[in-house]
Amino acid sequence: MSEVLGRVLVVDDDEVIRQLIAVNLSLEGFQVETATDGQDCLDRVGEVRPDVITLDVMMPRLDGWMTATRLRGDEATRHIKVVLITARAQEEDRKRGLGIGVDAYLTKPFDPAELIEVVRGLAEQAKAPQGG
Repeated sequence: MSEVLGRVLVVDDDEVIRQLIAVNLSLEGFQVETATDGQDCLDRVGEVRPDVITLDVMMPRLDGWMTATRLRGDEATRHIKVVLITARAQEEDRKRGLGIGVDAYLTKPFDPAELIEVVRGLAEQAKAPQGG
């Protein structure tokens, strides 16, 4: 039995995109959980304990910007790697994401191979011993 590469919480309000991301990551050996929006993500992050969160920006209830800000502002979740996946491709959006402290920024439509590569790299960083 192969080792799980890491736990990923996939957050997107679009069920088709959520399943597309989840299936691609599952096939690569990740343990995947899903959430339907930012509030659902924050409600579940403690139980899921993901290494990486893929986060859509435009969602109802709580958007990706606020979700990422709250994850970074909480001592219990600030270490989790965050990938924003969004149709918002403007440079100002990318800068906003990096300013919040997200670890990667992918634009839709995304290349599944690139997504897998980014998530794999972040999961490896998350599992690496933390230098002090």
